[in-house]
Amino acid sequence: MPTHMQISAIIPCLNEEKTLPVCIAKVQGAMASLGLAGEVVVGDNGSSDGSVATALGCGARVAHEDKVKGYGAAVKAAVKEANHEYLIMADADDSYDWQNLGPFVEKLREGYDFVIGNRFQGRIHAGAMPFLHRYLGNPLLSALARIFYRIPVGDFHCGMRAFTREAYRKMNLQTDGMEFATEMVVRAAQEGLRIAEVPIDLYPDKRSRPPHLRTFRDGWRHLRFIMTYAPNYLYMIPGAILFTLGAALQIVLANGPVAVGDFFMGPHFLALGLLLTLVGFNAMNLGLIAKVYLVKSAPAMRKKMVAWLQRYYSLERGLLFGGLLTAGGLLFDGILLYRWLRERGPMEESVHLAFVASGFIVIGINSIFGSFMLGMLLNDSMKEGK
Repeated sequence: MPTHMQISAIIPCLNEEKTLPVCIAKVQGAMASLGLAGEVVVGDNGSSDGSVATALGCGARVAHEDKVKGYGAAVKAAVKEANHEYLIMADADDSYDWQNLGPFVEKLREGYDFVIGNRFQGRIHAGAMPFLHRYLGNPLLSALARIFYRIPVGDFHCGMRAFTREAYRKMNLQTDGMEFATEMVVRAAQEGLRIAEVPIDLYPDKRSRPPHLRTFRDGWRHLRFIMTYAPNYLYMIPGAILFTLGAALQIVLANGPVAVGDFFMGPHFLALGLLLTLVGFNAMNLGLIAKVYLVKSAPAMRKKMVAWLQRYYSLERGLLFGGLLTAGGLLFDGILLYRWLRERGPMEESVHLAFVASGFIVIGINSIFGSFMLGMLLNDSMKEGK
């Protein structure tokens, strides 16, 4: 890390004419006091007030993003136009202290790739964060993200953060809305970047209009991202639980009804077992496909994921597995058909076996079609990794 760093301060903006001069002045003052050379780049997301003129008048550069709306879109536009290797970003509403660049710069000097503030380790001033955000939304979403992605970050949604340009390139960020904040932390961890947290204070914003953040809409967008890109928790673990419960019920009831004391389990429980088995299998199948798809958006996962699949999976193995299950189900059905043709009478006792046979056939056919899809995605991912 060079002694004389050059910093690009990134400020996403949408109608922040009132507070933008304060933020820009604080950035410039902090850079001067720390002996840093740098610039301020405002990512304007189509402001209809005087934000652009104000930013230019204060000595900042402006990157325009009028076509794609969203917090992430504004940040990406500003980063694209920034000139320097080290970048620090925070909001334009004066809720984050732009004068407090020192801890972020120090962590960058120590060699960290990504530095994020933690408002809960610092001080959240009265009126700075709504009650629901402070005690439910932020802690809950951050806790889920820590569990799902095994990232020791306490405040996933803090908007003040710093990173190197190379780290930003590796993150390969895709989202444009508020979920961009979560994606940045997740991608940083997936790419194996060195991550640090620093305590910061949060102040009430100084804007005279309502905030852009919408509690439930944007909370859902964060949760959606957390769930979507964690296939183990969204698909694999729930699917395995459902499949195991369903398979156990079918094994117990395959030969007919079972009574445990006064508790009777007949065809209805067998139908439940079949339902759980099929849902669980399909969930795990989708999870495996999602894992392969993620290799495209998270290149650091490529070696681990592709190596595992190269070792254990091939289209032919998938087709063989699905074919054997389908053949087994058809064999059971064939036996039942033979018995029916021979006896020409009611066969209530065979209903349970018919359920099991149907499950084998459905899972087998799904395996065959899923194998073609997985093979196609895997082949594309391997080509991209060359």
